[in-house]
Amino acid sequence: MNSFKRLLLLSVLALAFACSSRQEDQNLVVTEQAKARLDSTLKTLVDSGRIAGISALIFEKNKEVYFNAFGLADREANKAMDRNTRVRIYSMTKPITGVALMKLYEQGLFQLDDPISKYAPEFTNMNVVTGADANGNPVLVPAHRPITIRDLTRHTAGFARAEHPVVGKLVTEADVMNTNNTLAQMATKLATLPLAFHPGEEWSYGICVDVQAYLVERISGKPFDQFVKENITGPLAMSSTKYVPEDMSLLAAMYVRKEDGSLDRIADSLANSFNEKAWPLKPGGYGLTSNIDDYMRFARMLVNEGTLENTTILKPETVKLMATNHLADSVTERMWLPSKGQVGFGIDFAVRLKPPVNEEEHAGIVGEFFWDGAASTLFWVDPQNELAAVLFVQIFPFDNTVHNAFRRAVYGPFKNQNPSM
Repeated sequence: MNSFKRLLLLSVLALAFACSSRQEDQNLVVTEQAKARLDSTLKTLVDSGRIAGISALIFEKNKEVYFNAFGLADREANKAMDRNTRVRIYSMTKPITGVALMKLYEQGLFQLDDPISKYAPEFTNMNVVTGADANGNPVLVPAHRPITIRDLTRHTAGFARAEHPVVGKLVTEADVMNTNNTLAQMATKLATLPLAFHPGEEWSYGICVDVQAYLVERISGKPFDQFVKENITGPLAMSSTKYVPEDMSLLAAMYVRKEDGSLDRIADSLANSFNEKAWPLKPGGYGLTSNIDDYMRFARMLVNEGTLENTTILKPETVKLMATNHLADSVTERMWLPSKGQVGFGIDFAVRLKPPVNEEEHAGIVGEFFWDGAASTLFWVDPQNELAAVLFVQIFPFDNTVHNAFRRAVYGPFKNQNPSM
């Protein structure tokens, strides 16, 4: 073959490859344009002073399609945010607990509509507060039905919060989540308190997932943290996901945004008070620390319907069950859940039911399931696009603006998906 023909052949092959690459890019959510949006958005969030540091990792169709980190994990030490940074994931612990519980479900050890008293007799014959008498004492009536495991997984159990106008003081005095309590001691104290509403009637976020962790202990016969290590974090090689980091210096600093928009560092003694030592309490609802690659392994297992790299954690039908809305339309009291968009709630995940209606609503795809953490961390699984995303920051108060900016950067500008509007 002469040089001209060889050059012509190479040109044709290069053109074909370029066309193929463009076609492949068009079929992806995270295109080159999306990557540029992501870089610009995350950098702007840091440069504006809204946050100190941020990192984001996205897998699509089982390939890493985006990672970047901007700003500082520790502003005072001038330590960059990077892939090795550990963060406190707070309520992103909850989906891990849900997976642990559903491991036992797959073994036929319980049904979702079983009363929790079948496994934890402390919760037999619960009462519900309906008001206060003339002396301010709670007026109680028997619960219409027992609390079920499904109630725990969708936050409809009825457990009262410290803010309750009648029994809030009792909740505070019980100090149920004292870190010196074991899960068994937590449950014993919690079961003495009246419920704020009849099981199944409202969505009220809180201690339900810690009770799930207790059920994991009762049903499996193993300490909760041991069960999680043996059945989830160990098999998935999530070696950095634990209550107490192997090196506290890897843990990002925590910041709070003041009213004037400036950031103050939360004292390490306060920010690290739970994670600096192994307390008796091993919560199911919060407490784990992780790095971004570790948590992505958990998210990828879910987007792959329960399996990652030949390691099966759950069956596909179990993941689908977890990612299905379990909240009836009759449950109209939902605290702040509507702030997440048009969502229901599955088993320890919010589940998107309808496309966003405007730019203010979080971008997302119908069928996605997700959750976040108190320090504004976020992850979601988008089954339709085989996409999983993890966002790490450490900022209080909880920042919906950061989440929406990140989601918009991934999916692009708002497009009305409801032709009737």
